[in-house]
Amino acid sequence: MPVLTRLIPSPVVVDIRAGALDDLGCVLADERISHSGKLAVAVSGGSGARLRERVAPSLPGADWFEVGGGTLDDAIKLAGAMKAGHYDAVVGLGGGKIIDCAKFAAARIGLPLVAVPTNLAHDGLCSPVATLDNDAGRGSYGVPNPIAVVIDLDVIREAPVRFVRAGIGDAVSNISAIADWELANRVKGERIDGLAAAMARQAGEAVLRHPGGVGDNDFLQVLAEGLVLTGIAMSVSGDSRPASGACHEINHAFDLLFPQRAAAHGEQCGLGAAFAMYLRGAHEESAHMAEVLRRHGLPVLPEEIGFTPEEFFRAVEFAPQTRPGRYTILEHLDLKTDQIKDLYADYVKAIGS
Repeated sequence: MPVLTRLIPSPVVVDIRAGALDDLGCVLADERISHSGKLAVAVSGGSGARLRERVAPSLPGADWFEVGGGTLDDAIKLAGAMKAGHYDAVVGLGGGKIIDCAKFAAARIGLPLVAVPTNLAHDGLCSPVATLDNDAGRGSYGVPNPIAVVIDLDVIREAPVRFVRAGIGDAVSNISAIADWELANRVKGERIDGLAAAMARQAGEAVLRHPGGVGDNDFLQVLAEGLVLTGIAMSVSGDSRPASGACHEINHAFDLLFPQRAAAHGEQCGLGAAFAMYLRGAHEESAHMAEVLRRHGLPVLPEEIGFTPEEFFRAVEFAPQTRPGRYTILEHLDLKTDQIKDLYADYVKAIGS
């Protein structure tokens, strides 16, 4: 009898706990990751470099590469520097920009990546996508998902709290993204991958409904697991659909229209998700989402991240152009400025001050 299952692309190791960094050497010694101990470690000049002194003794066969930023040129330069080293794997140690550069570079030279994030700013730490700045603004590049993910909650607690809060916004936005996917299924007949949708939705709901905060290890564990599961959900579906709907279109619009003023990815996605939930008529869910985002210190109004309502209206109207072919509540309603203005006024009243 045939085995009627499918293989799920996922890391061979996921280690999320306090003190996990102390055992990084043991994780990397796994024969499935490195059989010789020859590793290329990409670090930032900030959090990653500060951890190098702590980690280096357990990685005697590693070569270290400092990454200047989070651009496509940085990632290509990193790949060029590593390609002659005959390494078993690449380790990305640092924030989201470093992880994305390392993912792209590892894919370019055909090596597996081990992600060791130092903050939880967004769900890219375990996704099959590298987001990098380029000459056109910002681009998303398909890459293999990491072979291992190591998240030390003690390290996460030391990160700037804004970066952890941003991860909350990105995780919670899954709920809005799945609602958009279901809308596209009903209206356009777009196929939904039920497993990917379930993983992404439950990751978002777990973060939304957890009573803890960024200072609690229990909450950070749930948030980190939720972001990892979201990345795997994208691998399962083969695209970013489980985690990217109108919420991310609004985020991308901010990035493209106001590149020098854009807030953190997760901050913009959380705001976009709360507003998108209101647009689809889920007013109670929108108000609850806004309440949770506020409790965690996240923005629910554009003024809270330095944008005027008029700039927000412009971003919402422009948002569908950022993802041609993706169908969300924004494409469904096809809103013009005056309509957005009226709906925004209602949204503000509904979520309270």
